[in-house]
Amino acid sequence: MYGLTRATVTLIAAAIAGLLIWIATQIGDSSNGEYWATYGVVAAAGLVMALSQLLGGWTKWGWPRISISVFLWAFVPVAIAVLWIVAFHQPHHGLGRNHIRKWSSDIGIDAFVEDFSQFVGVLAFGLGLVFGYSFDTTGPIVHRDRGEARAGPTVAERTEPGEPPAGPTVAERTAPAPPRDAPPE
Repeated sequence: MYGLTRATVTLIAAAIAGLLIWIATQIGDSSNGEYWATYGVVAAAGLVMALSQLLGGWTKWGWPRISISVFLWAFVPVAIAVLWIVAFHQPHHGLGRNHIRKWSSDIGIDAFVEDFSQFVGVLAFGLGLVFGYSFDTTGPIVHRDRGEARAGPTVAERTEPGEPPAGPTVAERTAPAPPRDAPPE
């Protein structure tokens, strides 16, 4: 059942993402407003694909939450690089395009950034995808004795740091049994 649910949600998301990309083709990119709207819609298509995996049960069926470490260490650097390139290729001056082009020239990356001219849509889609990967789910906690699930343990159910484990340790369970004729320790 899990595989069918995930497959269905992925198919629906792919259809929605395809529709969004088609909508982006209808907007155009001759003005700065159209350009940013077009690539914003393409980024939304990437976000839809990432969220489909979250909603399709990819990560534990729990409540969605943002992963701050993924957001800061993955999304923010990707956003800076992609937005730099997207602004560089903007059709008219404004929104920092001339500054980005000058700074790119000053630090010697203008030819590198120029090479992405045909792939701005791919970068925008990837930006939406990486933003969607910033989300995760907590996953339900299953109570073995009652067979029910809920969002997380209560304060009383959490173990204290100094509390010993409630059963034999791994070493005690896997230790060989002493010989029968050995004296007790």
